[in-house]
Amino acid sequence: MKRLTTKTQILYGLGVSYAIVDQIFAQWILYFYLPPENSGLKPIMAPIFISLALAISRLVDMITDPVVGYLSDKYDSKYGRRIPFIAVGTIPLVLFTIAFFYPLTSSERATFYYLIFVGSMFFTFYTIVGAPYNALIPEIGRTTEERLNLSTWQSIFRLVYTAIAMIIPGALIAKIGKGDTLFGIRGMIISLCIVVVIGLFTTVFGVKEKEYSSAEASSANFKDTMKIVMKNKNFIYYLFGLLFFFIGFNNLRAIMNYFVEDIMGYGKSAITMAAAILFGTSALCFYPTNVLSKKYGYRKVMLYCLSMLIVFTTMLCLLGTALPTKFGFALFALIGIPIAGAGFIFPPAMLSEIGSEISKSSGQRIEGVCFGIQGFFLKMAFLVSIVLLPIILVYGEDVNIMQAITSGATKVEKMGIYLAALSSVIFFALSFLFYYKYQDSKKI
Repeated sequence: MKRLTTKTQILYGLGVSYAIVDQIFAQWILYFYLPPENSGLKPIMAPIFISLALAISRLVDMITDPVVGYLSDKYDSKYGRRIPFIAVGTIPLVLFTIAFFYPLTSSERATFYYLIFVGSMFFTFYTIVGAPYNALIPEIGRTTEERLNLSTWQSIFRLVYTAIAMIIPGALIAKIGKGDTLFGIRGMIISLCIVVVIGLFTTVFGVKEKEYSSAEASSANFKDTMKIVMKNKNFIYYLFGLLFFFIGFNNLRAIMNYFVEDIMGYGKSAITMAAAILFGTSALCFYPTNVLSKKYGYRKVMLYCLSMLIVFTTMLCLLGTALPTKFGFALFALIGIPIAGAGFIFPPAMLSEIGSEISKSSGQRIEGVCFGIQGFFLKMAFLVSIVLLPIILVYGEDVNIMQAITSGATKVEKMGIYLAALSSVIFFALSFLFYYKYQDSKKI
Protein backbone atom coordinates (compact mmCIF):
# COMPACT_ATOMS: atom_id res chain seq x y z
CA MET A 1 0.00 0.00 0.00
CA LYS A 2 1.15 3.54 -0.78
CA ARG A 3 2.07 5.94 2.00
CA LEU A 4 -0.64 8.51 2.62
CA THR A 5 0.52 11.76 1.06
CA THR A 6 -0.23 15.29 2.24
CA LYS A 7 -1.88 15.94 -1.14
CA THR A 8 -4.32 13.07 -0.57
CA GLN A 9 -5.04 14.30 2.94
CA ILE A 10 -5.93 17.75 1.56
CA LEU A 11 -8.06 16.27 -1.23
CA TYR A 12 -9.87 14.24 1.41
CA GLY A 13 -10.41 17.30 3.61
CA LEU A 14 -11.92 19.30 0.75
CA GLY A 15 -14.77 16.78 0.59
CA VAL A 16 -16.22 17.87 3.91
CA SER A 17 -17.99 20.62 1.95
CA TYR A 18 -21.25 18.87 2.86
CA ALA A 19 -20.80 20.68 6.21
CA ILE A 20 -22.30 23.63 4.34
CA VAL A 21 -25.70 21.93 3.98
CA ASP A 22 -25.43 20.98 7.65
CA GLN A 23 -25.08 24.66 8.47
CA ILE A 24 -27.86 25.63 6.06
CA PHE A 25 -30.23 23.30 7.84
CA ALA A 26 -29.16 24.40 11.31
CA GLN A 27 -29.26 28.14 10.63
CA TRP A 28 -31.73 28.80 7.80
CA ILE A 29 -34.55 26.21 7.74
CA LEU A 30 -36.20 27.41 10.94
CA TYR A 31 -35.38 31.03 10.03
CA PHE A 32 -37.12 30.54 6.65
CA TYR A 33 -40.24 28.79 7.96
CA LEU A 34 -40.53 30.80 11.22
CA PRO A 35 -38.74 34.10 10.50
CA PRO A 36 -37.98 36.95 12.94
CA GLU A 37 -40.42 39.84 12.90
CA ASN A 38 -38.13 42.22 10.99
CA SER A 39 -36.71 39.67 8.53
CA GLY A 40 -38.84 40.61 5.51
CA LEU A 41 -40.34 37.10 5.39
CA LYS A 42 -43.70 35.79 6.51
CA PRO A 43 -44.22 32.64 8.65
CA ILE A 44 -45.04 29.70 6.39
CA MET A 45 -46.83 27.51 8.93
CA ALA A 46 -47.41 27.09 12.66
CA PRO A 47 -44.42 26.09 14.86
CA ILE A 48 -45.99 22.78 15.91
CA PHE A 49 -46.31 21.65 12.28
CA ILE A 50 -42.72 22.66 11.51
CA SER A 51 -41.54 20.62 14.49
CA LEU A 52 -43.71 17.64 13.61
CA ALA A 53 -42.74 17.57 9.93
CA LEU A 54 -39.02 17.71 10.65
CA ALA A 55 -39.35 15.23 13.50
CA ILE A 56 -41.00 12.70 11.19
CA SER A 57 -38.34 13.19 8.53
CA ARG A 58 -35.66 12.76 11.17
CA LEU A 59 -37.20 9.49 12.33
CA VAL A 60 -37.16 8.20 8.75
CA ASP A 61 -33.55 9.23 8.38
CA MET A 62 -32.32 7.83 11.69
CA ILE A 63 -33.10 4.32 10.46
CA THR A 64 -30.76 4.77 7.50
CA ASP A 65 -27.65 5.82 9.46
CA PRO A 66 -26.43 2.45 10.77
CA VAL A 67 -27.81 0.75 7.64
CA VAL A 68 -25.73 2.90 5.28
CA GLY A 69 -22.65 2.39 7.46
CA TYR A 70 -23.23 -1.36 7.43
CA LEU A 71 -23.73 -1.44 3.65
CA SER A 72 -20.52 0.49 3.05
CA ASP A 73 -18.68 -2.01 5.30
CA LYS A 74 -20.08 -4.89 3.24
CA TYR A 75 -19.55 -3.22 -0.15
CA ASP A 76 -16.45 -3.48 -2.29
CA SER A 77 -15.58 -2.33 -5.81
CA LYS A 78 -12.61 -1.27 -7.89
CA TYR A 79 -13.20 2.28 -6.57
CA GLY A 80 -13.25 1.17 -2.92
CA ARG A 81 -15.87 0.74 -0.19
CA ARG A 82 -16.65 4.39 0.63
CA ILE A 83 -16.06 6.59 -2.45
CA PRO A 84 -18.96 5.14 -4.53
CA PHE A 85 -21.49 6.12 -1.86
CA ILE A 86 -20.20 9.70 -1.81
CA ALA A 87 -20.38 9.88 -5.62
CA VAL A 88 -23.98 8.63 -5.76
CA GLY A 89 -25.29 10.81 -2.94
CA THR A 90 -23.83 14.23 -3.76
CA ILE A 91 -26.23 15.61 -6.41
CA PRO A 92 -29.45 14.42 -4.69
CA LEU A 93 -28.19 15.93 -1.42
CA VAL A 94 -27.83 19.44 -2.86
CA LEU A 95 -31.09 19.22 -4.84
CA PHE A 96 -33.10 18.40 -1.74
CA THR A 97 -31.28 21.14 0.18
CA ILE A 98 -32.48 23.66 -2.39
CA ALA A 99 -35.98 22.14 -2.35
CA PHE A 100 -36.44 23.20 1.30
CA PHE A 101 -36.68 26.80 0.10
CA TYR A 102 -39.31 26.19 -2.59
CA PRO A 103 -42.17 24.83 -0.46
CA LEU A 104 -45.67 24.15 -1.70
CA THR A 105 -47.86 26.91 -0.31
CA SER A 106 -51.30 26.04 -1.69
CA SER A 107 -52.35 24.99 1.82
CA GLU A 108 -50.78 24.39 5.21
CA ARG A 109 -51.41 20.66 4.79
CA ALA A 110 -49.56 20.62 1.45
CA THR A 111 -46.63 22.50 3.00
CA PHE A 112 -46.59 20.07 5.90
CA TYR A 113 -46.40 16.96 3.70
CA TYR A 114 -43.89 18.63 1.39
CA LEU A 115 -41.59 19.40 4.31
CA ILE A 116 -41.82 15.78 5.53
CA PHE A 117 -40.87 14.42 2.09
CA VAL A 118 -38.05 16.86 1.37
CA GLY A 119 -36.68 16.54 4.89
CA SER A 120 -36.67 12.74 4.71
CA MET A 121 -34.83 12.74 1.38
CA PHE A 122 -32.37 15.40 2.52
CA PHE A 123 -31.40 13.50 5.65
CA THR A 124 -31.17 10.17 3.83
CA PHE A 125 -28.74 11.46 1.20
CA TYR A 126 -26.83 13.36 3.89
CA THR A 127 -26.21 9.97 5.49
CA ILE A 128 -25.27 8.32 2.20
CA VAL A 129 -22.59 10.99 1.75
CA GLY A 130 -21.51 11.66 5.34
CA ALA A 131 -21.12 8.22 6.95
CA PRO A 132 -18.87 6.75 4.20
CA TYR A 133 -16.92 10.02 3.95
CA ASN A 134 -16.02 9.89 7.65
CA ALA A 135 -15.31 6.16 7.49
CA LEU A 136 -12.58 6.96 4.94
CA ILE A 137 -10.38 8.17 7.83
CA PRO A 138 -9.73 4.72 9.34
CA GLU A 139 -10.09 3.18 5.86
CA ILE A 140 -7.10 4.93 4.27
CA GLY A 141 -5.33 6.01 7.48
CA ARG A 142 -3.44 2.97 8.73
CA THR A 143 -1.69 4.56 11.71
CA THR A 144 -2.73 6.85 14.56
CA GLU A 145 -0.66 9.65 13.04
CA GLU A 146 -2.28 9.27 9.61
CA ARG A 147 -5.77 9.19 11.13
CA LEU A 148 -5.00 12.26 13.21
CA ASN A 149 -3.69 14.08 10.12
CA LEU A 150 -6.82 13.18 8.14
CA SER A 151 -9.03 14.29 11.03
CA THR A 152 -7.07 17.52 11.28
CA TRP A 153 -7.43 18.33 7.58
CA GLN A 154 -11.12 17.46 7.74
CA SER A 155 -11.49 19.73 10.76
CA ILE A 156 -9.63 22.57 9.04
CA PHE A 157 -11.87 22.45 5.98
CA ARG A 158 -15.01 21.86 8.04
CA LEU A 159 -14.17 25.04 9.90
CA VAL A 160 -13.61 26.87 6.61
CA TYR A 161 -16.83 25.59 5.04
CA THR A 162 -18.92 26.22 8.16
CA ALA A 163 -17.46 29.71 8.43
CA ILE A 164 -18.33 30.34 4.77
CA ALA A 165 -21.87 29.12 5.39
CA MET A 166 -22.23 31.43 8.40
CA ILE A 167 -20.30 34.47 7.24
CA ILE A 168 -21.27 35.12 3.61
CA PRO A 169 -25.06 34.42 3.55
CA GLY A 170 -25.96 37.90 4.77
CA ALA A 171 -23.88 39.54 2.06
CA LEU A 172 -25.15 37.11 -0.61
CA ILE A 173 -28.78 37.72 0.34
CA ALA A 174 -28.29 41.49 0.08
CA LYS A 175 -26.39 41.32 -3.22
CA ILE A 176 -28.58 38.71 -4.94
CA GLY A 177 -31.91 39.81 -3.50
CA LYS A 178 -31.44 43.59 -3.91
CA GLY A 179 -34.21 44.16 -1.37
CA ASP A 180 -36.15 40.95 -2.15
CA THR A 181 -35.35 38.76 0.86
CA LEU A 182 -37.02 35.62 -0.51
CA PHE A 183 -35.16 35.78 -3.83
CA GLY A 184 -31.93 36.61 -1.98
CA ILE A 185 -32.18 33.61 0.35
CA ARG A 186 -32.88 31.22 -2.53
CA GLY A 187 -29.95 32.60 -4.52
CA MET A 188 -27.70 32.29 -1.48
CA ILE A 189 -28.67 28.64 -0.96
CA ILE A 190 -28.03 27.71 -4.60
CA SER A 191 -24.65 29.47 -4.55
CA LEU A 192 -23.55 27.58 -1.45
CA CYS A 193 -24.75 24.26 -2.89
CA ILE A 194 -22.45 24.73 -5.90
CA VAL A 195 -19.52 24.89 -3.47
CA VAL A 196 -20.76 21.65 -1.85
CA VAL A 197 -20.70 19.80 -5.18
CA ILE A 198 -17.22 21.03 -6.10
CA GLY A 199 -15.76 19.96 -2.75
CA LEU A 200 -17.31 16.49 -2.69
CA PHE A 201 -16.39 15.69 -6.28
CA THR A 202 -12.83 16.80 -5.53
CA THR A 203 -12.64 13.95 -3.00
CA VAL A 204 -14.49 11.49 -5.26
CA PHE A 205 -12.09 11.98 -8.17
CA GLY A 206 -8.97 12.93 -6.20
CA VAL A 207 -8.76 10.24 -3.49
CA LYS A 208 -7.82 6.83 -4.91
CA GLU A 209 -9.18 4.77 -2.05
CA LYS A 210 -7.86 1.43 -3.32
CA GLU A 211 -4.30 2.73 -3.43
CA TYR A 212 -4.31 3.26 0.34
CA SER A 213 -6.61 0.52 1.61
CA SER A 214 -6.56 -3.24 1.34
CA ALA A 215 -9.52 -3.67 3.68
CA GLU A 216 -11.89 -6.47 2.74
CA ALA A 217 -15.65 -6.31 3.06
CA SER A 218 -16.91 -7.26 6.51
CA SER A 219 -18.29 -10.80 6.82
CA ALA A 220 -20.32 -10.11 10.00
CA ASN A 221 -24.09 -9.81 9.67
CA PHE A 222 -25.92 -6.73 10.90
CA LYS A 223 -26.91 -8.22 14.26
CA ASP A 224 -23.38 -9.41 15.07
CA THR A 225 -21.92 -6.10 13.93
CA MET A 226 -24.15 -4.15 16.30
CA LYS A 227 -23.22 -6.48 19.17
CA ILE A 228 -19.53 -5.90 18.52
CA VAL A 229 -19.70 -2.10 18.58
CA MET A 230 -22.08 -1.83 21.52
CA LYS A 231 -19.75 -3.81 23.79
CA ASN A 232 -17.28 -0.92 23.77
CA LYS A 233 -18.06 1.34 26.78
CA ASN A 234 -15.96 4.20 25.45
CA PHE A 235 -18.06 4.17 22.30
CA ILE A 236 -21.25 4.52 24.37
CA TYR A 237 -19.87 7.37 26.50
CA TYR A 238 -18.60 9.10 23.37
CA LEU A 239 -21.97 8.82 21.61
CA PHE A 240 -23.99 10.36 24.44
CA GLY A 241 -21.39 13.06 25.04
CA LEU A 242 -21.59 13.85 21.32
CA LEU A 243 -25.40 13.80 21.36
CA PHE A 244 -25.82 16.35 24.14
CA PHE A 245 -23.01 18.57 22.86
CA PHE A 246 -24.56 18.87 19.42
CA ILE A 247 -28.06 19.50 20.76
CA GLY A 248 -26.59 22.45 22.62
CA PHE A 249 -24.43 23.55 19.69
CA ASN A 250 -27.31 23.25 17.19
CA ASN A 251 -29.51 25.37 19.43
CA LEU A 252 -26.74 27.92 19.74
CA ARG A 253 -26.14 28.11 15.99
CA ALA A 254 -29.83 28.41 15.21
CA ILE A 255 -30.42 31.33 17.59
CA MET A 256 -27.41 33.43 16.57
CA ASN A 257 -29.51 35.23 13.96
CA TYR A 258 -32.19 35.93 16.54
CA PHE A 259 -29.67 37.29 19.05
CA VAL A 260 -28.10 39.60 16.49
CA GLU A 261 -31.39 40.96 15.13
CA ASP A 262 -33.86 40.80 18.02
CA ILE A 263 -31.68 41.10 21.14
CA MET A 264 -28.75 43.20 19.92
CA GLY A 265 -30.86 45.21 17.44
CA TYR A 266 -28.55 44.96 14.41
CA GLY A 267 -29.37 44.25 10.76
CA LYS A 268 -28.57 41.21 8.61
CA SER A 269 -25.05 42.41 7.82
CA ALA A 270 -24.21 42.04 11.52
CA ILE A 271 -25.03 38.32 11.25
CA THR A 272 -22.00 38.06 8.99
CA MET A 273 -19.88 39.99 11.50
CA ALA A 274 -20.96 37.79 14.42
CA ALA A 275 -20.21 34.59 12.49
CA ALA A 276 -16.85 35.94 11.33
CA ILE A 277 -15.88 36.75 14.92
CA LEU A 278 -16.93 33.35 16.25
CA PHE A 279 -15.19 31.31 13.56
CA GLY A 280 -12.21 33.63 13.33
CA THR A 281 -11.53 33.04 17.02
CA SER A 282 -12.09 29.34 16.53
CA ALA A 283 -9.59 29.28 13.68
CA LEU A 284 -6.97 30.98 15.84
CA CYS A 285 -7.47 28.32 18.52
CA PHE A 286 -7.35 25.39 16.13
CA TYR A 287 -3.61 24.75 16.28
CA PRO A 288 -3.27 25.26 20.07
CA THR A 289 -6.16 22.83 20.62
CA ASN A 290 -4.46 20.27 18.39
CA VAL A 291 -1.17 20.62 20.31
CA LEU A 292 -2.89 20.39 23.71
CA SER A 293 -4.77 17.28 22.58
CA LYS A 294 -1.52 15.55 21.65
CA LYS A 295 -0.09 16.35 25.08
CA TYR A 296 -3.08 15.73 27.34
CA GLY A 297 -5.40 13.52 25.28
CA TYR A 298 -8.89 14.25 24.00
CA ARG A 299 -10.84 13.80 27.24
CA LYS A 300 -9.17 16.45 29.38
CA VAL A 301 -9.21 19.12 26.66
CA MET A 302 -12.83 18.31 25.79
CA LEU A 303 -13.87 18.80 29.42
CA TYR A 304 -12.21 22.22 29.49
CA CYS A 305 -13.94 23.13 26.23
CA LEU A 306 -17.35 22.16 27.60
CA SER A 307 -16.71 24.09 30.83
CA MET A 308 -15.97 27.23 28.82
CA LEU A 309 -19.09 26.74 26.70
CA ILE A 310 -21.23 26.44 29.81
CA VAL A 311 -19.84 29.70 31.23
CA PHE A 312 -19.91 31.75 28.02
CA THR A 313 -23.37 30.58 26.92
CA THR A 314 -24.72 31.42 30.39
CA MET A 315 -23.33 34.92 29.90
CA LEU A 316 -25.16 35.06 26.55
CA CYS A 317 -28.41 34.54 28.49
CA LEU A 318 -27.65 37.80 30.34
CA LEU A 319 -27.12 39.86 27.18
CA GLY A 320 -29.34 42.94 27.12
CA THR A 321 -30.13 42.68 30.84
CA ALA A 322 -27.11 42.29 33.13
CA LEU A 323 -24.71 42.71 30.19
CA PRO A 324 -24.83 45.46 27.52
CA THR A 325 -25.86 44.25 24.04
CA LYS A 326 -22.60 45.42 22.46
CA PHE A 327 -20.83 42.79 24.58
CA GLY A 328 -22.54 40.16 22.39
CA PHE A 329 -19.75 40.24 19.82
CA ALA A 330 -17.16 39.59 22.54
CA LEU A 331 -19.23 36.62 23.73
CA PHE A 332 -19.33 35.17 20.22
CA ALA A 333 -15.52 35.43 20.17
CA LEU A 334 -15.23 33.64 23.52
CA ILE A 335 -17.60 30.89 22.40
CA GLY A 336 -15.39 30.32 19.36
CA ILE A 337 -12.45 29.24 21.57
CA PRO A 338 -13.89 25.89 22.79
CA ILE A 339 -15.77 25.24 19.52
CA ALA A 340 -12.39 24.65 17.80
CA GLY A 341 -11.97 21.40 19.71
CA ALA A 342 -15.43 20.29 20.78
CA GLY A 343 -17.11 21.06 17.48
CA PHE A 344 -14.39 20.30 14.93
CA ILE A 345 -11.24 18.43 15.96
CA PHE A 346 -12.48 15.85 18.43
CA PRO A 347 -15.49 14.09 16.81
CA PRO A 348 -13.73 12.59 13.73
CA ALA A 349 -10.44 11.97 15.56
CA MET A 350 -11.96 10.29 18.62
CA LEU A 351 -14.31 8.05 16.65
CA SER A 352 -11.58 7.07 14.18
CA GLU A 353 -9.51 5.74 17.07
CA ILE A 354 -12.50 4.00 18.66
CA GLY A 355 -13.51 2.45 15.31
CA SER A 356 -9.96 1.27 14.59
CA GLU A 357 -9.70 -0.34 18.03
CA ILE A 358 -13.06 -2.09 17.61
CA SER A 359 -12.09 -3.38 14.16
CA LYS A 360 -8.70 -4.58 15.41
CA SER A 361 -10.13 -6.43 18.42
CA SER A 362 -13.02 -8.00 16.47
CA GLY A 363 -11.18 -8.83 13.24
CA GLN A 364 -13.95 -7.15 11.22
CA ARG A 365 -13.48 -3.84 9.38
CA ILE A 366 -16.70 -2.20 10.58
CA GLU A 367 -15.71 1.46 10.94
CA GLY A 368 -18.59 2.39 8.62
CA VAL A 369 -21.13 1.17 11.15
CA CYS A 370 -19.39 3.20 13.89
CA PHE A 371 -19.75 6.37 11.84
CA GLY A 372 -23.27 5.36 10.82
CA ILE A 373 -24.28 5.05 14.47
CA GLN A 374 -22.62 8.40 15.13
CA GLY A 375 -24.76 9.79 12.32
CA PHE A 376 -27.83 8.37 14.08
CA PHE A 377 -26.91 10.29 17.23
CA LEU A 378 -26.12 13.47 15.30
CA LYS A 379 -29.52 13.27 13.59
CA MET A 380 -31.12 12.67 16.97
CA ALA A 381 -29.44 15.88 18.15
CA PHE A 382 -30.92 17.76 15.20
CA LEU A 383 -34.30 16.17 15.87
CA VAL A 384 -34.34 17.30 19.49
CA SER A 385 -33.24 20.80 18.48
CA ILE A 386 -35.77 21.24 15.72
CA VAL A 387 -38.61 19.97 17.92
CA LEU A 388 -37.71 22.14 20.90
CA LEU A 389 -36.64 25.41 19.29
CA PRO A 390 -39.87 26.48 17.52
CA ILE A 391 -41.75 25.94 20.78
CA ILE A 392 -39.17 27.65 22.98
CA LEU A 393 -38.72 30.65 20.68
CA VAL A 394 -42.40 31.68 20.72
CA TYR A 395 -42.66 31.38 24.50
CA GLY A 396 -42.99 34.72 26.30
CA GLU A 397 -44.87 36.80 28.86
CA ASP A 398 -48.06 36.75 26.79
CA VAL A 399 -47.64 33.20 25.46
CA ASN A 400 -47.94 30.25 27.83
CA ILE A 401 -46.51 26.81 27.18
CA MET A 402 -49.75 25.41 25.69
CA GLN A 403 -50.02 28.30 23.25
CA ALA A 404 -46.39 27.77 22.28
CA ILE A 405 -47.03 24.07 21.60
CA THR A 406 -50.26 24.58 19.67
CA SER A 407 -50.76 26.66 16.54
CA GLY A 408 -51.77 29.76 18.48
CA ALA A 409 -48.37 31.49 18.48
CA THR A 410 -46.04 32.29 15.58
CA LYS A 411 -44.12 35.37 16.80
CA VAL A 412 -40.61 34.88 18.18
CA GLU A 413 -40.34 36.38 21.70
CA LYS A 414 -37.22 37.74 23.39
CA MET A 415 -37.85 35.56 26.42
CA GLY A 416 -37.94 32.57 24.11
CA ILE A 417 -34.54 33.49 22.66
CA TYR A 418 -33.02 33.65 26.15
CA LEU A 419 -34.60 30.32 27.09
CA ALA A 420 -33.17 28.73 23.94
CA ALA A 421 -29.67 29.84 25.02
CA LEU A 422 -30.30 28.46 28.50
CA SER A 423 -31.26 25.11 26.95
CA SER A 424 -27.81 25.00 25.34
CA VAL A 425 -26.21 25.45 28.76
CA ILE A 426 -28.14 22.47 30.11
CA PHE A 427 -27.16 20.23 27.19
CA PHE A 428 -23.48 21.23 27.42
CA ALA A 429 -23.58 20.22 31.10
CA LEU A 430 -25.05 16.81 30.21
CA SER A 431 -22.35 16.35 27.58
CA PHE A 432 -19.70 17.12 30.22
CA LEU A 433 -20.98 14.27 32.40
CA PHE A 434 -20.61 11.65 29.66
CA TYR A 435 -17.22 12.85 28.43
CA TYR A 436 -16.08 12.75 32.05
CA LYS A 437 -16.69 8.97 31.97
CA TYR A 438 -14.84 8.59 28.67
CA GLN A 439 -11.25 7.31 28.97
CA ASP A 440 -8.49 7.98 26.46
CA SER A 441 -6.93 4.68 25.47
CA LYS A 442 -3.53 6.32 25.07
CA LYS A 443 -1.85 9.64 24.57
CA ILE A 444 -1.59 10.69 20.92
